[in-house]
Amino acid sequence: MLVVTFASLLAGFIDSIVGGGGLVLVPALFAVFPGAPPATLLGTNKAASVWGTAAAAVQFGRRVELRWHALLPAAALGFAGSMAGAWAVTVFPGDFLRRALPFILAAVLAYTLAKKDMGRHHAPRFTGRHEKLAASAVGLLIGTYDGFFGPGTGSFFVFLFVRWLGYDFLNASASAKLLNTATNLAALVLLAAKGHVWWHYALVMALANVLGSVLGTRLALRRGAGFVRAVFIAVVSVLILRTGYDAFFK
Repeated sequence: MLVVTFASLLAGFIDSIVGGGGLVLVPALFAVFPGAPPATLLGTNKAASVWGTAAAAVQFGRRVELRWHALLPAAALGFAGSMAGAWAVTVFPGDFLRRALPFILAAVLAYTLAKKDMGRHHAPRFTGRHEKLAASAVGLLIGTYDGFFGPGTGSFFVFLFVRWLGYDFLNASASAKLLNTATNLAALVLLAAKGHVWWHYALVMALANVLGSVLGTRLALRRGAGFVRAVFIAVVSVLILRTGYDAFFK
C-alpha cells in the first residue's frame, strides 16, 4: 500500500503538468502485484488517476481561461471515442500500434525541439464553430487511442492543442486535463463494470493522486508555459525509451 500510494502521488504530480503519470503508476502496480491480472491493475490505475486528472482540470479552470464552448463537445467525443477504442481492443490486435508508437513519439519530440517558439505564446488559430470542430476531432481521435492503447495520451492531447489549435503549453495542458478526465472515466466505467478494480487500494491511491495533482498544477501555473514545455520534452523523451523497450525488447 505504501509503495503504490507514493507512486500514485508522484504520478499525479507529473500528470497534472503535462500528462504521463502512467509512466510511474502502471509499472509500480505491475512490480508490486506481478501475478495480478493486467486488466485489474489497469482498472485500479484508472480508478486512482481519474480523480487526480479531474482535480487538475478544476485547478486549471480556476486560473486559466478555458475555451469551454470547444472543450465540452471535445470531452464528450473523447468519452465516446475511449469507449469505442476499449471495444476495438477486444476485436483487433494492437501489436502494430505498439511498434509504431516510439517512432510517432520521436517525431513529436523532434518537431517540438525544432520549433523552439512553438507553444510559448497563446494564439488560438480557430474561433467559434471551427474551433469546436477542431477540438472535437482531437477529442475523438486521441480518446479512441486512449481506449484502444493508451500510453502518452496526455502528451498527444497537449501536442495537438499546441500545434493544431495554436494554444500555448499552459493552456494546452489545462485543456488536455479536461479531455483526459473524460477518456479515463470511460475506460474506468468499462473496467469497473467487469470487476477489474481493487477499490480498497484505489481509494487510498486516489487521495494521493489528487494531492500530487494539486501540487503539480500549482507549480505549472506559477512557472508558466516555458516550464510546461520543458516538462513535456522530458516526459516524451522517457515515453520514447519506455515504449521502445516494450515494443522491441520485451
